[in-house]
Amino acid sequence: MVQFGHELRLEREQRRVSLEAMCASTKLSVRQLLDVEAGNFRELPGGIFRKGFVRSYLRALQLDEPLWLERFESSYRASGLADSQEPDWAGFAENVRNNRLAGKSSGYSRKWLGVLGMAVLVALLAACVWKFVLLPRMHPDQHAGISQPVSASPLLVALAPLQM
Repeated sequence: MVQFGHELRLEREQRRVSLEAMCASTKLSVRQLLDVEAGNFRELPGGIFRKGFVRSYLRALQLDEPLWLERFESSYRASGLADSQEPDWAGFAENVRNNRLAGKSSGYSRKWLGVLGMAVLVALLAACVWKFVLLPRMHPDQHAGISQPVSASPLLVALAPLQM
C-alpha cells in the first residue's frame, strides 16, 4: 500500500513536477495528492472517486494507466480496506452504459418524430404570419375589410334605361 504511493511520488519527482502543478492539472487538493502518495486510501473518498483520483494522477504524469491501476487495485486490496460490502460502482456504471446503448435504437425514432413535429409547428407559424401580418400589409385594401364604392362603368349607365 505504501509502496504504490511511494513509487507514484518517485515518478512525479523524477519528472520534476511540483505538487502545485499536479493540483492544477488533476484538480485535486494538495492534501488529496499527499494521501495518494502516502497510500492513505482511508482518507480518500470511497467508491469510484478513489480510483478516479489515482487515474487523474496517472494521466497528469502520462503513466501507463492499465498497469498502474492494476497495481493500485492490488495495493488497495492488500491494505484491507477493500470490503465486499462496498458497492460495485464500476459494475453499476457499466450497466448504465449498456442500458443506454440498448435504448438508443428506440430513442432514435422518437428523436426524428420530435424533429418532424417541430418542423410542422414552424410551418404553421410561418403560414399564420404570412396570412395575418405580411399579406394585409401588401394589399391593405383587399384584406382589411374596407369596401370600396363600385363605380358604374359607362356601358352600364347606357344600358340602364333599357332594362327598366
